[in-house]
Amino acid sequence: MQIAQNSVVAFHYTLTNDTGEVLDSSEGREPLTYLHGSGNIIPGLEKELEGHQDGDKLQVTVTPEEGYGENQPALVQEVPRDSFQGVESIEPGMQFQAQTQGGPLMVTVTKVEGDTVTVDGNHPLAGQKLNFDVEISEVRDATEEEVEHGHVHDGSEHQH
Repeated sequence: MQIAQNSVVAFHYTLTNDTGEVLDSSEGREPLTYLHGSGNIIPGLEKELEGHQDGDKLQVTVTPEEGYGENQPALVQEVPRDSFQGVESIEPGMQFQAQTQGGPLMVTVTKVEGDTVTVDGNHPLAGQKLNFDVEISEVRDATEEEVEHGHVHDGSEHQH
């Protein structure tokens, strides 16, 4: 069966950046499973998997535009330290959920200087070209319930 709209796809992957550094991998874990055509994975990878089938191995390069987007300088802001009430120590790399006019946004602390904390609301992989080595391990038709819910059900008791 080929990957198409409303297919459930399971695949193993290794994600590297342009210098070859491994950023993520499913090695030693269960394969990543998603509902094709529902926006559950980045658009560029989903587009490249279309038409492939069980056992296929492929290398995919995804541009920032089809991955996590370009880096948006407006999402980097300096905020007062007292915005983090109840947090004793703030270090670069820490992540927080910020409430913005557009709704909740995950931000990463990039710098702490005195009473000023610099946070970045860009996805950590924004602006990067992403290189995937993929091995497809399963392709099946989605159930009606999976299509209705827009994601894969793993067989355990499922509630929304």
